[in-house]
Amino acid sequence: MHCRHWVGRNRGKNLNCQTRYKLEYESQTKLAEKMPNTLLLADLSHYDNVIVKCFKSFLLSSFTLFSLLFLPSSAAADLDAGFFQDRFSLTLRPGERSEWLGPLLSFETNDLQQGFTLTPLFSWRSGTSTETAEFDLAYPILTYDASGPEYRFQFFQLFAIAGGKNQQDDEKSRFTLFPFFFWQRSENPAENYTALFPFYGGLQNRLFRDELFFILFPLYIQSEKRGVTTDNYLFPIFHKRHGYGLKGWQAWPIIGREVKEVTTITNRFGDLEKSLGHEKFFGPWPIYFNNRIGIGGTNEGTQFLILPFYASQKAPSRESTSYGWPIGLTRTLDREKGYRETGAPWPLVVFADGPGKKTRRVWPLFGKAKTPILQSDFYAWPIYKYNRATSSPLDRERTRILFFLYSDLIERNTVKNTALHRRDFWPLFTWRSEHDGNSRLQILAPLEPVLPNNKTIERTYSPLWSIWRSENNPRTGDNSHSLLWNLYRKEKHGAETKHSALFGLFRLRKNAEGTHLRIFYLGDSR
Repeated sequence: MHCRHWVGRNRGKNLNCQTRYKLEYESQTKLAEKMPNTLLLADLSHYDNVIVKCFKSFLLSSFTLFSLLFLPSSAAADLDAGFFQDRFSLTLRPGERSEWLGPLLSFETNDLQQGFTLTPLFSWRSGTSTETAEFDLAYPILTYDASGPEYRFQFFQLFAIAGGKNQQDDEKSRFTLFPFFFWQRSENPAENYTALFPFYGGLQNRLFRDELFFILFPLYIQSEKRGVTTDNYLFPIFHKRHGYGLKGWQAWPIIGREVKEVTTITNRFGDLEKSLGHEKFFGPWPIYFNNRIGIGGTNEGTQFLILPFYASQKAPSRESTSYGWPIGLTRTLDREKGYRETGAPWPLVVFADGPGKKTRRVWPLFGKAKTPILQSDFYAWPIYKYNRATSSPLDRERTRILFFLYSDLIERNTVKNTALHRRDFWPLFTWRSEHDGNSRLQILAPLEPVLPNNKTIERTYSPLWSIWRSENNPRTGDNSHSLLWNLYRKEKHGAETKHSALFGLFRLRKNAEGTHLRIFYLGDSR
């Protein structure tokens, strides 16, 4: 697939890749010449496919080469040389791992992935039973990810190549040199676009818009989102907007007006539903606003604002009035949620009472707020902070001290009666216990508390500073402990327990056959 051939098994077959790519390129070039509205760069899709395919071949060949050079033979696998070389079974899942020169080089194969890591430069993983691949070089500078036919390659998030199939099974290729050049080609010609910013071009489903078209930005840019088209002139000063019963214009920041009628739209489930109307007016921004919202619904309301003197929101479900907005006196009556709230000055000093919400806050000294679902407390912010969210089956609570200095997170599944528990004390340690009971402790963790659950950080950087690792699998009874990159290592797998220390000079094994002791690599003795 994609000219993937393992070195040694099919040596030399990659030599035909360039010839085949050249023939494919020439045939697609002739086809592209017949297509209308295809600019000079119409064949970039083949170039980026060639780059990605050769990149895949290079990574797979590199993995095979490293495996042949460094992975120990069956005779050497029993060496247990600690920091220099160690090979052991994984504790938390089926598989095996080899480590060379302490944290620098590692190879791992498990039930889902295989790959190698050269800490802290790069890591490579590929699926053992699925078409997936991950490559990171000086993460996050350069990354490559693939899943089946879909792939993405990026450098500094500025240069990117991506491709694959969409939900309609159309093949797509995308090239980006942010923020200057955007390009896409698809089997569906309607999805093709080319943009050379700021001069001329169009985009689809990029930059939070369904469609974009511009000429000499900021002189003119047209955008479309959810059926509403906006024409901007001297962006963001002048614009006209229309679509789905909506009309509007603005000369920002002087004056602007927008009116939307009540319409019927089709939601994402294919059902018809009412789209409420509104009337909005500002001038000059952000001093004066006068809006009607929810027109045609049961909760039609008004919004009126004269900064910084007065602001009000009125609707059947909620009323709020502010004097000296945004930090003056604010009074709120929420009939739908059932509470009254007073802030003076809001949001620093807030008191709320009612079945829907209870709040006592004098920021930054203390604060306590609780609703039927959420709870938020703090004392001497940001020294102590506590949050809880309860919505079956999730019950999540987190305690933090000085943001990331200390964090204690518990996520419970109240239906299955399981829990995920994680503690971090920056930069000393990180510990977590999963829903299945597997637990792991790592001592020294300068990045993990700040970027939790980042698999690339844990794979590429964590081995460099984790002077102590401890893992426990309660389902199998297996556990392992490693100090100073296997200078001392203890592991238990099944009925066997093994201790090794000082680069393998001392090793003690206990199993069903008895106790085996090895000193200075002089055979096992009972």
